[in-house]
This record gives sequence, C-alpha cells and structure tokens, in this order.
Amino acid sequence: MTTQRTSGRRKQAMAAAAVVAALLATAACGGGDDSDGDGTKAAGFDAANNKLANASTTKGGELKFAGAQDADSWDTTRGYYGFAWNFMRYYSRQLLSFKTEPGKTGAELTPDLATDAGKVSDDGKTYTFTLRDGITWEDGKPITSQDVKYGIERQWAQDVLSGGPVYLKDILDPKGEYPGPYKDKSADKLGLKAIETPDEKTIVFKLPSANSDFPEMLAMPSASPVRQDKDTKSKYGLKPFSSGPYKFQSYSPGKSLTLVRNAEWKKDSDPIRKALPDKISVRFFTNANDMDQRLINGDYHLDINQTGMSPQGRTTALKQHKENLDNPVTGYIRYAVFPQSVKPFDNIHCRKAVLYGADHVSLQNARGGPIAGGDIGTNMLPPSVPGSEGQKYDPYEMAGANKKGNIAKAKEELKACGQPNGFKTRIAVRNNKPVEVATAESMQASLKKVGIQAEIDQYDGSQTSGIIGSPSNVKKKGYGIIVMGWGPDFATVQGFGLPLWSSKYILESGNNNYALIKDKTIDGLFDDYVTELDEAKKAQIATEINHKVMEGAYYLPFVFEKFINWRSSELANVYTTDAYNGQYDFVNLGVKK
Repeated sequence: MTTQRTSGRRKQAMAAAAVVAALLATAACGGGDDSDGDGTKAAGFDAANNKLANASTTKGGELKFAGAQDADSWDTTRGYYGFAWNFMRYYSRQLLSFKTEPGKTGAELTPDLATDAGKVSDDGKTYTFTLRDGITWEDGKPITSQDVKYGIERQWAQDVLSGGPVYLKDILDPKGEYPGPYKDKSADKLGLKAIETPDEKTIVFKLPSANSDFPEMLAMPSASPVRQDKDTKSKYGLKPFSSGPYKFQSYSPGKSLTLVRNAEWKKDSDPIRKALPDKISVRFFTNANDMDQRLINGDYHLDINQTGMSPQGRTTALKQHKENLDNPVTGYIRYAVFPQSVKPFDNIHCRKAVLYGADHVSLQNARGGPIAGGDIGTNMLPPSVPGSEGQKYDPYEMAGANKKGNIAKAKEELKACGQPNGFKTRIAVRNNKPVEVATAESMQASLKKVGIQAEIDQYDGSQTSGIIGSPSNVKKKGYGIIVMGWGPDFATVQGFGLPLWSSKYILESGNNNYALIKDKTIDGLFDDYVTELDEAKKAQIATEINHKVMEGAYYLPFVFEKFINWRSSELANVYTTDAYNGQYDFVNLGVKK
C-alpha cells in the first residue's frame, strides 16, 4: 500500500503526513479539561487504540469528517487510498468484509453480502457463495450475483479504470485473456470464464491455481457489485450507485462530499453496518494546520485521511487535549532500500555498511520520535501481519547495541566490500514529503562518519512511479538509496511483501521491488505461501520470508510507524482496527452529545 503506481499497491496518501517535530517534550504533557463545555466527556488518551471508546447505539446527527486530501477516486474499482477503502463501506458492500471490532480481530473476515464464508473445494481452487435475502440497490432492485461479477470484471478495464488494485484480475486471469466488460463480445458483458453465476443468488469463482488469501481479496472495495445500467465508466467515482446504508447526495471534488441515508437499505440484510448518523459530510481543506485547529475547536469530528495531526496541531493537542488523542501503530514501515543495479550496492557488505553505519535513534527522531514516528524498525514485517516478530527480531541490533550506529562494524563491512575508504552515492527522496527529506538528512549525517558520502536528490513526489518506479532511471540517476514506506493491502505477507520482494513483480515502470530482489528461496516461499491453507503454517512461511529479506540486507527499516490521531468527544463507537492499518473504523461511528 503505497507509491503512486497506476496498477499497483495502495497509494501513499494513507501514509503519515507527519513532519519533523520534537515531540519528546510534549508527549508527556497531559492537560486540558476533560470535557468540551457541553458535558460531553473525552474518553482519555489512547482510549480508542485497539479498544472501543464511547459505545453507543444512538441514531441521528451528522458525522463530520475533515480532510487535507480528497480520495484518488470514490469508484470502488479505482480507489487505492486506505481512507477511501474505509469510507467506501458506507455505500458499497462486498461478499465478505472485515469484522467491526478493535485491533487484530478487526482484520478477520466475516460474511457481508454472502450468507457465509463460502464453500471451498477443488483443493482451494473453487469458491462458491450464496447471496443473502433482502440485499438491494438504492432504487430498491435486488443485488444479484451478476452485479457482483460485473463489478469485479471492471478491474480488467485498465485502459478506462486504472489506478486500483488488480489482485483478482491477476489471480482469476493470469494470462490476461479476458478483454474486460467494455470490450466483451458476449451479449450480457459477463464473459469472464473464471466466475460463474448459475442463478441470481449464486456466484462461483474458479481459480486457475489456488491462493490462500483469495477471501481477503474479495473483502476489498474492488470486489464490490456494480450494476451495468448504472456504470458511468470513468465518471462512476463522481456518483457511485449505492449498495450500502448511505448514498451520495452531493460531491464537489477537492471541496466537499455529503452522504445521506439510503432508504432502500435493510438493517436485517446487513450484519455489519449499524448506520447510526443521519448524514455524513466531508470538508476538504487546503491547509492542514487550519484543519487541525478546526478539529480542536470541535467543528469536525475526525480526520478522514487518518494520517495523524500536523506538527503544529499535534503539539497543541498533546498539551491541551491529550484525552482526545490516540497513538496507534499504523501498519506501515518506513525504510530505505538499496537498488542492486547501482554500485556498490550489488555487494551485500556495502549494504550492511549502511545498516551498521546509520544512527537509528536519529532516524526515529527525524520521523517524529517514538510518539509520532514510531518504534525503531528492526525488520521488514509490520506488527499487524501474522508471522511478524516485531522488535524481537533484530538481526542487526538496530534497537539494541547498534541503535546509535556502529562505526567499527560499518568499517569492517566496507573493507569486506572492497571500499575501505567509503564511497559516494545518492539518496532519492520525494520533494513533497518533508519528513522523508529530514530522514534522508539524518542518514546523510551518520553515513558521513563512516566515509559514505551521500548526496540527496529531491525528485517530484507526484511522479514516483516513473522516477523511482523505473529501474532503468534509478540506475541512470545513480540512486543507491531510496527512501520509501509501505503498508499492507490486507494483513498477510502476500498483501504486504509480494510486490516488494518477488522477482515476478519487477516492472519496467511502476516497479516497487526497488531492491531488484531475485532470490529463488524467497520466490519459492511465496509459491508455498499462496497454496498453504493452514494459518499457523502461513505465519511460519511469512516469518521465513522476512528473515530471508533481512539476511540479504536489502533494506534499512526506520520505524514501525505510529501517529497521533484526533477523536472528537462527540464521537461514538470509535476504535482503531488492523483492517485499515490503525485507522479508526469508520463504518459504525456515531455522534452523541
């Protein structure tokens, strides 16, 4: 989940927008009265971090979101921003969804449009689902299995609907034989052979080869039903047709969005959504500091982008309104990665020299410190992914003996790679991410002490996929170190690491395997993973993959990211969820005075 890859993983907008600030002084500050003047009590610091705060079943009122950035698209096929996926459940449903519970449990699957978790047969290659009774579109017509199939088929129309995830496309049609619904020659435009709809209530998926994370992919918004007669193609994101409890009333891109109740939605057909507010509004701001102040003033309930408060707002909130804040782990890892096409990073010892030479405390502080930056990263598997060992797995002692850097060890590695006097390289960093620039400067300073001279090149952050996503351009520019971050599309090693570490995912453009890892062992472990159905064995394989990645010294992890998130005292049913990388779970939020 990151970078602006048109057909790739979830986009960067979900990533934390924190910039450099010394939070260590303010983090311990309590402060402020614990009420907002209207008798509404704030829940307390971290009260909604992996637990439920302000439980309520009260209906009514307006839930008010503020945001500094609009979605990449509100079209369920095209959207790739994490907050958009979270918000889309107001107006879209899937066969399966995530449990509406805090923390890790929230990343578990539960039936939504389907009556159950599906029947799996044919050694994991066939999935059969039956649709619930009473599920309808916003005009009252029933949602059919054909609507679900058509919604999924839209992933094949990449020439018209690019930008979203394509897991189902890659798995159901690995050879790319289906032309997509807009070029489909069949009369009903439902010619994808891998999905069968024997009747309006039954849908059968026939995978060419098994993939144990297939159910997770069906829970993504890109698997939402879309009705053919309401498909406005590239304009669909301006007013999607609702299958959920709310529908679009008005939308002005970059300015505002308003949802109102869908009168045709039936509570007894939906085991997930409480649909508490009468109205849901979003206002987009051009200035993050202004937005944060309006949140603090009580004009809005929460930040739709879920990227943490800006340094100015964060400092004020920690001093005066700490009881309105949560400090979740986001699921993102921030890191540097070393392309092996750029010398001398084709040599593992030169890569290890950077790992040992870096000052990990300085890098953590550049990210915002332990509170707004996160815990020192010691490996490349996020804590939310099964198989992660967190900081316990620290092969280079980044959070231990070497946390401030180990000059002697770094120089040993430089000798081993034939560069005893050090070398020159370039750090590539996005110019629209001040926190990344600060991180690059921290690296530059600590590496200088071991003889590595690193020049920082700030490139156009809106052109990521064509600049660092092009291996030929990376080599031409001499980018030996790339500063980046990544979070899971869904909480498994496949949903996080496949595009980063599999040789099959090295692309000429839009590449995310920046290190150009071509490791037969890692590829083989991914092959084992996708066919393994036992959860404990899947977690074990994930651990092994992470170990192999770290043994190759392809990455320097900075932090297991955390951020400071604002929660209004009026917000009810609020909790963070691993399903959306530490965001608040939007779908059942309510408002109470």
